Amino acid sequence: MGLTAQSVRLESLKDIYEIEKGDNQYVVALAGNPNTGKSTVFNYLTGLKQHTGNWPGKTVTSARGEYKYKNKEYIMVDLPGSYSLFTASKDEEITRDFLCYGNYDAIVVVADATCLERNLNLVLQIAKLTKKIILCINLVDEAEKKNITIDRQGLEKELNMPLVLTAARSGRGMNELKEAIADMALKQTEAEDFKNISYLGYEPEIREKVTEQNYNYANELKQKYVKEDIAKLNRDKKIDDIITSKKFGIPIMLALLGLIFLITVQGANIPSQILADLLFGLQHKLDGLLISLGVNDFIRGILADGAFRSLAWVVSVMLPPMAIFFPLFTLFEDLGYLPRVAFNLDHLFKKAGAHGKMGLTMCMGFGCNAAGVIGCRIIDSPRERLIAIITNNLVPCNGRFPLIIVLSAGFFAFTGTFVDSIIPALFITLMVVLGVFATLSLSYMLSKTLLKGIPSTFALELPPYRPPQIGRIIYTSIIDRTIFVLSRAVAVAGPAGAITWLLANIHVGDLSILIHAANFLEPPGRMIGLDGFILIAFIAGFPANEIVIPVLLMAYMSAGTLTDFESIDSLRQILLSNGWTPLTALNVMLFSLLHWPCSTTLWTIKRETGSLKWTFAAFIIPTGLAFLVCFVTAGLYRLIW
Repeated sequence: MGLTAQSVRLESLKDIYEIEKGDNQYVVALAGNPNTGKSTVFNYLTGLKQHTGNWPGKTVTSARGEYKYKNKEYIMVDLPGSYSLFTASKDEEITRDFLCYGNYDAIVVVADATCLERNLNLVLQIAKLTKKIILCINLVDEAEKKNITIDRQGLEKELNMPLVLTAARSGRGMNELKEAIADMALKQTEAEDFKNISYLGYEPEIREKVTEQNYNYANELKQKYVKEDIAKLNRDKKIDDIITSKKFGIPIMLALLGLIFLITVQGANIPSQILADLLFGLQHKLDGLLISLGVNDFIRGILADGAFRSLAWVVSVMLPPMAIFFPLFTLFEDLGYLPRVAFNLDHLFKKAGAHGKMGLTMCMGFGCNAAGVIGCRIIDSPRERLIAIITNNLVPCNGRFPLIIVLSAGFFAFTGTFVDSIIPALFITLMVVLGVFATLSLSYMLSKTLLKGIPSTFALELPPYRPPQIGRIIYTSIIDRTIFVLSRAVAVAGPAGAITWLLANIHVGDLSILIHAANFLEPPGRMIGLDGFILIAFIAGFPANEIVIPVLLMAYMSAGTLTDFESIDSLRQILLSNGWTPLTALNVMLFSLLHWPCSTTLWTIKRETGSLKWTFAAFIIPTGLAFLVCFVTAGLYRLIW
């Protein structure tokens, strides 16, 4: 008898999800909805014995860890957060396939005690798949603060599965969870290894019916075994009635965004200056060291004035604002506000033919567009995921903030009052609004042309408001985001600085290659209200947007090395002497907002899509939009003046 398609898939997926284990080891899968404290459970059990990587053949990150209990070793696999096994998103597909085909000995499904009925759909689905399930109801401490009580014995008996109440942050109930895992792993037999995956092949209509039945049953369980404080629930509802209202939702969102940018801009000034002084001081020491070693001037220029100075620029410009922006961003994420941002923007994205979750991926792009592209994995529809990936670059990332800040301060802040200090934050907020408008417009055009289709619907969970976890905020914002983004920028900034130095110091005739290139680009630059030097600076900034301004100054001043400016006023005078007007400053900001993604983002797009075609589209489409917008604004300026 020949192999069926299903059996072939089963064998291939067994190879992918086979985890090697010894005679005294057990594999434990950790599943659950997002925002249930699943990662906290994982971190508590495994401590520092963790490692991360990608699933074989996948771009989705896996996290694994080990712990010992009663002389037995347990390998814990932290699966991506999932709402359902009926899914098409990359992250949730990993969870579904591992639960269907992985060689685990127990599954711990983590649920949120403060909104248990929302989490039970996944629990009930997994319970139909296998009997190796343990229900871990986490965050019971937060539930108690809201006067929510759970009848554990009654719920455990009705569900017919082990049930543990935990508060993983404080360690409450975690020993009991370890005991439940040990009992489940030890009592498994060959008969209990069978997985009932047949129901996953249901038609969409049947899947919807099954999901509806699960939610109805979950509501019944809630009514029977969960008691809630209506007054506290109404408090959250009253807050949401304002934050997610059609009248106040978006203005509040913009006000909070402006506040984040104001704190970021004002807070980063002094640390950036300190870092710049330190790093550029180290450059002089490096230069002296190379001289003492007898390194010739040409090589010394490449290393010290090119590569190292570029690195110093990127670190001093990027690190302080990221170290402020990402914690603030993570704070709002931890409080439960970001899903409400997606809720507020959902109807706009639907009208544009895109997915409502783009609101979340767009927010990720404020820190780094590469991170925003990776975040697009949460979108189920491949068509809508592509739209989100292609348009993510249209919101300004952390690398483009410095350019917007210095140009807005140099050309539009003249009052000499406190207003001057908030103008950069206002301009960044304005650019964000323009970026959102461009995102919606381009999404609409793509959904009507290259990526035709009907926008899909999705259930967006609004998690309860929670007190922030300071440890999680610090770890996520500094390690997972700031260091991750900075390391990628540093990796390309050094080579970019070296190449730029070479272009500025190798002469053809009386002019450097950099000047020749700028002269060649002068006509198209003038057409869009810029000049050739500005375009060459943006091209040189392809590896890292942070070096656009120093490359531009180097070209204007023929300095042969990346050049800093002493003050905003000195920068303004240099630019005015090279023919700049307020229109030039505005168009440079618009071009920076809309132009091609940086090399790190393009590389990420190639990895996420696996397609050179869509990577090229992500490069050429926003670039064409940038040229068009700047051409229009330059034309209007000439027409008016």
